[in-house]
Amino acid sequence: MRFRPTLASLAVAALVLPGTLGAGSGGALAADCHPFTTQPTYAGEVPTARDVLGFELGNRDVTVAESDRYLAAVDQASDRVQAHTLATSHQGRALRYALVGDPADVAAAVAAADLLRDPGTTPAEADALAASAPAILWVAGNVHGGEESGTDASLRVLYELADRTDCAATTITDNTVVAILPTQNPDGRELDTRRNAYGFDMNRDWFARTQPETDGKLEALRQYPPVLFIDAHEMGREDFFFPPNADPIYHEITDESVDWINNLYGASMQDEFDRQGIPYFNYSVYDLFYMGYGDTVPTTGFLGAGMTFEKHSGDSTKKRVYEQYVAIWTSLSAAAADKVDVLSDWASSYRDAYAQGQAGFLEPNEVVQPDNEVQSPVPDLTVRHYFLRNDDPDKTDEVQALVRRLQRMDVEVRQLTEPLAIPDYTPYGRSAGATTLPAGTFWVPMAQAQKHWVQAMLNEDTYTPFPYFYDVTAWSQPLLFNVDGGRSGAVLDPAWQPAPAFDEPEVELPADRPSVGLWQMSTSTTAVESSGWLRWLLEEKWGLAYQDLSTKDIKSGALGGVDVLVVPDGSASAGEKELGGAGVRAVRDWVAGGGRFVGLSGGAAFAGRAGLTTATLSPPSSEIPGSLVRADVDTASPLAAGVGDEVWSFVEYDPVLEASDPATVAVRYPDAAPNFFVSGYAEGEEQLQGTAAVTDEAYQDGRVVLFASDPNFRAFTDGTQQVLRNALLGADPATLVAGTAQQRSAAVAAAAEVPDLGGALLVTVRPGAAGRAAGILATYGLDATRTAVSGGTRLTVSGFGTAERNPVTKDLVRDLHRLGDAVEAVRLP
Repeated sequence: MRFRPTLASLAVAALVLPGTLGAGSGGALAADCHPFTTQPTYAGEVPTARDVLGFELGNRDVTVAESDRYLAAVDQASDRVQAHTLATSHQGRALRYALVGDPADVAAAVAAADLLRDPGTTPAEADALAASAPAILWVAGNVHGGEESGTDASLRVLYELADRTDCAATTITDNTVVAILPTQNPDGRELDTRRNAYGFDMNRDWFARTQPETDGKLEALRQYPPVLFIDAHEMGREDFFFPPNADPIYHEITDESVDWINNLYGASMQDEFDRQGIPYFNYSVYDLFYMGYGDTVPTTGFLGAGMTFEKHSGDSTKKRVYEQYVAIWTSLSAAAADKVDVLSDWASSYRDAYAQGQAGFLEPNEVVQPDNEVQSPVPDLTVRHYFLRNDDPDKTDEVQALVRRLQRMDVEVRQLTEPLAIPDYTPYGRSAGATTLPAGTFWVPMAQAQKHWVQAMLNEDTYTPFPYFYDVTAWSQPLLFNVDGGRSGAVLDPAWQPAPAFDEPEVELPADRPSVGLWQMSTSTTAVESSGWLRWLLEEKWGLAYQDLSTKDIKSGALGGVDVLVVPDGSASAGEKELGGAGVRAVRDWVAGGGRFVGLSGGAAFAGRAGLTTATLSPPSSEIPGSLVRADVDTASPLAAGVGDEVWSFVEYDPVLEASDPATVAVRYPDAAPNFFVSGYAEGEEQLQGTAAVTDEAYQDGRVVLFASDPNFRAFTDGTQQVLRNALLGADPATLVAGTAQQRSAAVAAAAEVPDLGGALLVTVRPGAAGRAAGILATYGLDATRTAVSGGTRLTVSGFGTAERNPVTKDLVRDLHRLGDAVEAVRLP
């Protein structure tokens, strides 16, 4: 917290610059000035898209090069626009963005944002800043490469803000600075794929920042902190979606943010879409929970209003671009008209965050969707401090990487200079007790401006309030990094110094390392993403050369050139079919001759089908839609090097792995609490207790290492990445158990029964409701497979695809809601 003795005299006076703000600086639209009915007038100083590109925006989708060319032309023509580059994509394309605002306005907005986000700024000082300084608003499009219209709409907004002179436009330009990022995923746009060149869904990458496109974007947001961030998408459903969002909503998202999203921007868009007769929907499908989205991170990390817009991708380019433009222009207009109150409330939310942190208060769970009720409340905990231990030399890199990640979201991290006695230290997933933490431990106090982000990143659990899952439910950073830490609610007065700024740790690889081959089993979503995450890990993070093997390569004998074959997640049945009998025998013979096979989730299921393992896999009967489960590590195994005696495994409806011999288990889920612990949503999780997370066994002269779940999930599971590195590059055990042919035969039969749940819609209902749920699915032409699970019956609809691309998702979810508490969980792929 940074207190300044003469804030008003130093800051406010400096921000009120002559000519900085126009007559609209009071932040209200004149009664006769409407965002759309006002007749536009233009200065004629900025070229149109037709002038530069030869066609009007909306006639067809622009290319990345055309978008960049037009943005540069507007920048050159207007003193009000400055173009910048925030990152370069994997394929070498620049991510270009523009700031719309006179340079003096931009400087004033940045200076004001720094002060408004400081809890030491008094209410009177904040109100003066709110009245005099512009607000910073962001518009971003095309994070999914095949969802193009946000780019073209944002370019239209750029042109109009740069050249229009009427009151509807000047209300925005007089009261705000607008940052416009037309294309968040240029490689994906050029490839016409949802993901980037490595197969990452970058609307899941925001907290981890593994991709340069995401990392550069977050740095730009830190430089120009938003009170509004618009993320423009497309979907398969007809009509248009804008907030209010579906439940669940993450508990640390502030009331101010929810109010802006629902009652300022959402209400304004409802009014305008109604006036123009544009069909839309709210409260369905798109939640505000997972901390990897383009709406949750600007909302929780910057306490602004992050909003997802979704337009039907099947409409004409002209219609898609226009409706995106309407939603964007309406939101910018609402922010400008209410700018003073928005900035004042923004400052208040940071003061409240500091006060909450001082008191150790966690925000409660709430629901906003009509007829929903909180099903899992936030426990009555007092949390004033988080601690990250720094006394394990094997975890130095992980701890420093975690501290760096926090600091790069403006979290204040301190380091103890003397030992600290704590009466109620609560390690992750353990009971509270008195302890003394050594000097050198990192301390993250909750009493700071970023309190909400601290809780979002360092939580022990996410306390999912409502069991509808658009994405995963766990992301605690200490658990992902597998570092020791915990919390305290006591009033403490540690001796400390600021934590140093760390560089990204460098990965050291063994000098004498085996050659590695990677085989992607199919082109399914799961296979593409898991393989892409792994390629990025090997190439970009580890700097490890490897061979990308095709099915044809394997059939033609290419395995002879590698020592280790790693098979990422994906459909095992598709992989077996693609290889055919001869290809499967080629893999089996290669392992038998001394090769090392490493299978990840679906890759493990393939090993079962191929007869390479004695471990049996079975379908999950639990509801674990993406949660962290603590597992015990056999420290005598070479897979444990640098890992420790525990690791947190990321589980997302993965198959259950049971070893035929305990000697083959390298990582194992504990039998029961208190050692067994899940961070994130889970029902029926006892199915995992006592089962294997990783097995390691012999197959004739070779070795087979199987991971029940993907140890490189989204490339952010750093803790289990170390186990994977040991599996690929580490030493062989002194002895390996081989098992019997009879055990392998049983494993083959079991693996054949494991379904591929990637891309599947999962609906779990309590006893007696299966028929009603199946009837609802049938009305949409969906055939479901019924499976008895711990909570009742799971209905699996294979091949559903991504929820936002399937046109029935919105209405289907609405109808399932009508079953009330008969529905235990819904996982939307």
